[in-house]
Amino acid sequence: MTPPGLVPPEAVTGPNDVPSSSPLFARGGHNACQRARRDDLLAATRGDAVEATSIQALVRLRDALDLHGADASLVSALDELMHTGGSTRQTWRHGAAPGLPKVEPLPPRSLFAVALDNAVEGCVRETFGALVSRHQALHARDGGVRAFMARVAEDETRHAELFWKVDHWAQARLSAGERDVLRLAKQRASEALRAEVAEPVSPVFVSEAGLPPPEVAVALVDTLARELWA
Repeated sequence: MTPPGLVPPEAVTGPNDVPSSSPLFARGGHNACQRARRDDLLAATRGDAVEATSIQALVRLRDALDLHGADASLVSALDELMHTGGSTRQTWRHGAAPGLPKVEPLPPRSLFAVALDNAVEGCVRETFGALVSRHQALHARDGGVRAFMARVAEDETRHAELFWKVDHWAQARLSAGERDVLRLAKQRASEALRAEVAEPVSPVFVSEAGLPPPEVAVALVDTLARELWA
């Protein structure tokens, strides 16, 4: 049961969903309330729905790579990541790692289409997500959130590393023109991401959850754009 006055985690989708009376703004209190408060913080940054979507994307990527004859080690690494690296957030919230979600099969896609999706969602957005998790692990005021986000950062760093391995494997099998499109897609995705992170963030998520304020988030995107996405 949600303690009185606490926003249920599933109802928190953004800063505007948390009223000023929420224990999210309080310090101290009963352990159960502190745990629920942390749940709110974590749900507000990236909740179960996003986690499940991430696992579904891994399943579909694994199947697509298998279809296109990817190295067995690459397919196996995706398999392992789905079972061990995608459940940290849900384990925190539910007390046990859930099974893999049911994933509806997609029509077969070309290797270029798979690589393009991986470039935008994996190499750009997941790489940035891993960096944000690391920032939260260092800067969240709440010690429980810091410890938890350190574990999440490890998971998401492994995700990002694997997406880059997929990128390198796929690019070796694409034409020069297709590789140019991938590079342009990463640049455009980074520009869109830069605009998104420049939007204001509720101060409570910056202080309590350790999310980077807009100026820091923009600087992180700019650094990644120069070093990885150019």
